[in-house]
Amino acid sequence: MTGLTTHVLDTALGKPAEGMKIQLLRMKDEGADLITTVFTNADGRVDGGPILTAETVQVGQYELLFHAGDYLRGSGAALTDPPFLDVIPIRFGISDPTAHYHVPLLLSPYGYSTYRGS
Repeated sequence: MTGLTTHVLDTALGKPAEGMKIQLLRMKDEGADLITTVFTNADGRVDGGPILTAETVQVGQYELLFHAGDYLRGSGAALTDPPFLDVIPIRFGISDPTAHYHVPLLLSPYGYSTYRGS
């Protein structure tokens, strides 16, 4: 598979994070272009295949914006006001447009981690 995929796991609840808004931006010298906005399904993944496909992926810097605060509020998590985590930006580079890039998010109300998965 070529392109970009993601998924979100709620480590506090031990389940996929359903209904999280995620925005993908392509970084430019000045600012960024919004490429798409997607939402996670019941499995914490995005329906419809890769967010970027073999036809749309390009070499460059990208950013995924995970709207964790809205998701956590909706999940019933006890949050401070404002929440400790709200929008989580993950900036990463794509150097090989023929490769598969998987950027998952492991989330709790007070921490997160990410990695390049397979």
